[in-house]
Amino acid sequence: MLKKFAVHIAVLYSIGLTSVSLINISELPEIDLDSGDKLFHFFTYFILTLLWYNVFSRKELAKKAAVIKSVLLAFMFGIIIELLQSVFTKTRSSDVYDVLANTLGILLAMTSLLIYNIKHVKND
Repeated sequence: MLKKFAVHIAVLYSIGLTSVSLINISELPEIDLDSGDKLFHFFTYFILTLLWYNVFSRKELAKKAAVIKSVLLAFMFGIIIELLQSVFTKTRSSDVYDVLANTLGILLAMTSLLIYNIKHVKND
């Protein structure tokens, strides 16, 4: 059932992530967590990669190609968001550590997908 809406879910998540990344955060309550922002980046980009993998893996692509496409899309998305934050917002700025946290989340998703696909192929 959810696979039928994979593209819709991935697009809505991407739009939501874009919105959250570009809003004025000075009006939001502060979260008193050490590295909370970096954990947010890590997990949101982990999920972003998985969602887009689900889209690409349905398009008759080899599983490895779907992993590569989802990883590249998520990475480029994160870079573009960081650039947009510094250009179009007054309350946000680009942060290399945000890109690092994004990338670590993407790499964990990639590793998880590759391991899953290897085990899934062996069990078929």
